[in-house]
Parts: sequence; structure tokens; C-alpha cells
Amino acid sequence: MPTLRRNPITGRWVINPDAKSGRTSSLLEMEKLIGEGICPFCEGNEKYTPPEIFALRGGESEKDGPGWEVRVVPNVSPALNVEPELDRRAERMYDLMNAVGAHEVIIETPQHVANLADLDASQIKKVIDTYKTRILDLKKDQRFRSVFIFKNYGERAGSSPIKHAHSQLIAVSVTPKNLKEELMGAKKYYDYKERCVYCDMIKQELSAKRRIICSNTDFLAVTPFASRFTHEVWILPRKHSADFESMRDAKSQNLASLLKEVLLRLKILLDDPPYNFILHSGPNRTKRRGEAWKTLSEDYHWHIEIMPRYTRIDGFEWGTGLYINATTPEEAAGSLRGVKI
Repeated sequence: MPTLRRNPITGRWVINPDAKSGRTSSLLEMEKLIGEGICPFCEGNEKYTPPEIFALRGGESEKDGPGWEVRVVPNVSPALNVEPELDRRAERMYDLMNAVGAHEVIIETPQHVANLADLDASQIKKVIDTYKTRILDLKKDQRFRSVFIFKNYGERAGSSPIKHAHSQLIAVSVTPKNLKEELMGAKKYYDYKERCVYCDMIKQELSAKRRIICSNTDFLAVTPFASRFTHEVWILPRKHSADFESMRDAKSQNLASLLKEVLLRLKILLDDPPYNFILHSGPNRTKRRGEAWKTLSEDYHWHIEIMPRYTRIDGFEWGTGLYINATTPEEAAGSLRGVKI
């Protein structure tokens, strides 16, 4: 059974695998397929993945067969397990629990395309709609505190050997440290000013115009003032919203269009760089949280963070959490705005 172990000094949770899980052998089997020229994510190769959890399908196509538009399957080597109970317990001074959660792969297109930037905005909207559907479904499980959507594109960004556009979903039974710091920072700002810090940031960026890359009626793409990575981009909804999955259908299309534009600008400017992106959305508001989360819907604001990874994080940054950025966000925004698409 994989476990979650808590660092008693920093409060950071770490997932430890089950030594008997067969994780390594599953990855080797997948690499063997790729070596034989078989992409398990392409339409027609559904037999090479675990049975699908969800799919957007056209017509009367059958489950685990061709005819899908976006497909969701369990990760072949999951970091968490959905079946067991949490079983919170102590090992003398240490805290641990079963690593309960979900780990899914969202296959973003039936065609063999590697970069999400190369898909039509209409197809990206279907991916976004799938994200919303899976988050809504998983938040019904009161054991899960947070649901994360993330993408690793390119080897340096930690991508799998499968060169087919896909992202991942992980639902966890704890609030990870990075999200907790965001939530607490947003709450502290709200307690002092009675305003959302992200909304204030959007107003300032719209006024200054120095770090805006592109925008539409519903969303804004900026290089954040304290960017950690060269050409780091945040996409934020203009109107306050804590939960990504509450977004209406019309706004999903605008998000798809803006996300495609940002990824395309990064691809052209930086010569198809590896990148990570992660969706930061409000955590599950379960009964066990009580009064502590009473203002979360007012003080938090969902957003997408995109981090190009063509420069490496070194020992100083890993050890201190203090990042060194070689390009100012103002320079990065200007370069990205100047890209012809």
C-alpha cells in the first residue's frame, strides 16, 4: 500500500510507493510498446491502455473502442490508490496515512499530435470540458481535498516517452504545501483588505499593461510580477471565481482560444520548449473543515500556471526555494506579444 508521509518540520506531505505495486514493470511494458512503434494513446490502440474511466464520444461508438474525441484512463503506474480507507495513524512522532486518491491520464486527441498548442481551439475546449467533468465527479468523494490537472510536455519537463498530447489528473486526500501557502496568502490578504488578491492583481496588470501577453473578454494571460521561470505565464479569469469546474460553457471556449494562443506564442518564440502547466483551483469544501474555509469562495481565484523548462533548476533553488530568473517578466511579455501567429 502506498503511503503519504508528513515532514514534521515543514508540514510537506510526500507520497511513498508500494514496493509491490509493479510500477516499474508497468512502465517498462509501456516503453516496450513505444520501442515497437505502437502509440497506446492513438485511436485504434485502446487495448493497450487500462479500461477508460470517461470519454467524449461521437455517434454510437463503444467504450474502449475507436470513435472518441477525448479519453480518460487510469495511469498505468498510479501514485495513489482509490480503494482503501485513509487510516490516519502515527509512527511514534511521525504522521502517515494510506495514499488514497485518483491518478488519471487525459488523452487530449485521437490523432498522434504531441503538443497541445497544435490542436484546434475547438479540440482544446473538449479537453477543458473533460477536465471540468472529472473534477466535478471526483469532488463528490469527501476523502479528496484537492484535485490537480497538470501537463508535462518534453523530456526536461518530466514527460513520459509517449509523444502524444496528454495531461494528468491527481486527486489527493491532503492539501499540498504549495497550494496551502497560496490559500493562506490569499486569505491573509482578504482578511486585511476584504478583496481578492488575484482580482487586485488583474486590475493592476490591466492598468499597467507591461506584463499582459494577450486577453479576451473572459481571460487574461500575464507574466507574473515575481516570475520564477523565464517566460512563465499565468492565465486568470477576469471575473472572480474560486473553482475552475464552475466555469460556464461559453467561457470554456474563450479559455481554449487563449490557452492555444499562449502555447503557440511560447512554441514559436522559444522553439517548441518543454513546459509544465498546472491548474490551481479551489479545494474540496468538506464538512470536516468547519469554519476555517468559510471565506474561501471569496478570497481564492483559480488560475493556470505555465512554466517553460528550457533552463534547469539548480541546487541553490532546490535548497532555498529562492528562484533565479534570467529574464524579467516585462521583457518576456514584450517578446511574447511580438510573436506573429
